[in-house]
Amino acid sequence: MATRRRRRVLVWSLAAVLLVGAGLGGVAVWQNTYALREERITVRHDGRSLDGVLARPESGDGPFGLVVFVHGDGPIDATHDTFYRPLWESFAKAGYASLSLSKPGIGASEGSWLDQSMDDRAGETLAAITWARTRPDIDARRIGLWGASQAGWVLPKVAARDRAVRFVIAVSPAVDWQQQGRYNLLADLRTNGATEDEKRAALRRREANLRLLRQGATFEEYRTAVGDTDGMTAERWRFIAKNYRSNASEDLRAMRGTPTLLVLAGHDVNVDVADTEAAYRRILPPASLTVRHYPDATHSLVDHAVENSSPRLTLTAVFAPRRLYAPGFLADQRHFVEQITDHKETD
Repeated sequence: MATRRRRRVLVWSLAAVLLVGAGLGGVAVWQNTYALREERITVRHDGRSLDGVLARPESGDGPFGLVVFVHGDGPIDATHDTFYRPLWESFAKAGYASLSLSKPGIGASEGSWLDQSMDDRAGETLAAITWARTRPDIDARRIGLWGASQAGWVLPKVAARDRAVRFVIAVSPAVDWQQQGRYNLLADLRTNGATEDEKRAALRRREANLRLLRQGATFEEYRTAVGDTDGMTAERWRFIAKNYRSNASEDLRAMRGTPTLLVLAGHDVNVDVADTEAAYRRILPPASLTVRHYPDATHSLVDHAVENSSPRLTLTAVFAPRRLYAPGFLADQRHFVEQITDHKETD
């Protein structure tokens, strides 16, 4: 009798676990279902095919406004491992579609993103805009840009070369590549508790690397000079050599008059937000510049408390992905493009 009771308890316990698991699985599926219609698309640029996603509002024929996404650094696919979808949904609520391409060499996109200069990335973005203007469901008068981090050197180039770009949203952008690199290095050293001697040694190594870049050193010459390459690869060295002189200041001047939303995070160890804000305010007129600060956000605009707890980050990503972002961020993105729409309708 006792054995049968234990068996019944075990069966009911297993059933409860399965039911809870099924329930949580259902919650996860529901929370990761977005009010969007996603279409896989291909854009041709410079003889190569680039894989992408066009995410339109859940209903309606359009024409919709369009937000063209420009990625930050790294091997990023069109959805940014689904990280973009809450943003796409937020823009969709304002009547905007979103267009994002996988970087060259990622997904089905041909080429290699490490072969690109910032000018190359701008050309790729312009090709995406040109493609979008052929779509009857896209309003060519309401095409704008959204970009994060390294996109800070790409967005102004695109806006400078296509004056029809309606708006720019710059999230955690840097202005000067070399200044940003120094800031990031020192921030990482502080986070890791480096001593003053270790900081000075790291800065000396950095200056030595910059001298080699200015001399046009190959990766082999760099490796011979420094010995320990500290994870640097030949491909990454060539990428840095193409881009380390990047500075957005000149191109930002061409954005004067383009409605711009500058998004800055309070816990950004990648970009010196004070330097970025000062540059944007110095170059862009107040009438066209909106600045939003998120004191509790990291560089990626994820809530700082969430990002710094692996269990919490995982659970939030699975069961409440919209809450990954800092409070107010998604709503502010939507409101910004809604204002662009309202302004356009009264022009």
